Amino acid sequence: MSGVETITVADDEAGLRLDRWFKRHYPGLSHGRLEKMLRTGQVRLDGKRARANARITGGQMIRVPPVTGDTEVRPLKTAVVSSGDAEAIQASVLYRDDHLIAINKPPGLAVQGGTGTSRHVDAMLDALRFDGKDRPRLVHRLDKDTSGVLLIARHVSAAAHFAEAFRSKRAIKTYWALVAGNPNEDMGVIQAAIKKGGGGSEKVYADTDGKRAITNYMMVDRAGDKLAWLALAPETGRTHQLRVHCAMIGNPILGDGKYGGKSAFPEGTEGIARKMHLHARWIRVFGMNGEKIEVTAPLSEHMKSAWKFFGFAENAAPNNFENGEWL
Repeated sequence: MSGVETITVADDEAGLRLDRWFKRHYPGLSHGRLEKMLRTGQVRLDGKRARANARITGGQMIRVPPVTGDTEVRPLKTAVVSSGDAEAIQASVLYRDDHLIAINKPPGLAVQGGTGTSRHVDAMLDALRFDGKDRPRLVHRLDKDTSGVLLIARHVSAAAHFAEAFRSKRAIKTYWALVAGNPNEDMGVIQAAIKKGGGGSEKVYADTDGKRAITNYMMVDRAGDKLAWLALAPETGRTHQLRVHCAMIGNPILGDGKYGGKSAFPEGTEGIARKMHLHARWIRVFGMNGEKIEVTAPLSEHMKSAWKFFGFAENAAPNNFENGEWL
């Protein structure tokens, strides 16, 4: 490219962050250079300055300044979903209506692609069209190794509706986790701002200069002093929030070596899988007609085995945290 271009956002790109859109179209463009172009107003969204985390919608116009030859636009390829992946993701559907699909994402499956990741939920969305005309769109994200409820919008206006529910904190979520040791209190709230690591690191850490992050927790059951089953209700949705908050109070999530190190693999747990034990158990949102939608995801196989191993009863946990109470 040698001059400025104005590119129209495709309908099936609605809901993407602006930086993700650039990553798709200009894979050679570094994040640092994109940030500089945004900061100096060279990149504009519908004629206005924008931030990297701005959510785009179909039909918006993106002003792209001249970039070097190694970052030229590449046409997007339509992913071909294998029959095995199509069958698996269709079998994972927990809820479906004209506007929304909820799946039980398995652990180990990334939600979106990245370096070295070609198999992910985003690449399988065509298999979830069913009788719809539009390609489904992701509404929110889960870590690759976190299992559980993942919401997917069936069309552009649904994507905007449900994305706003998350931004405005009207979507209520409960996670289950097995953690090393026992918290000092059976119930409480963790308030610690979180900041991303520098130099392109994906790791985050507690820092007073970071973004506000709040997690409510309740200890549902325990296996002596070796580990505890926690119900977690995040009030904010920061990257790796639950993982870093649990590790910060001295109770890292089992299998989460990234934040817990050796402490995430305590003695006495050799009988369970060395995988992360974090599960998005339950979610509540309101549909496009105001109806209440609640979805519960069964535990993944390795967590189900852990529950059986320690004799935990699934019906012992509350569903959600509202108005300062676990219900």
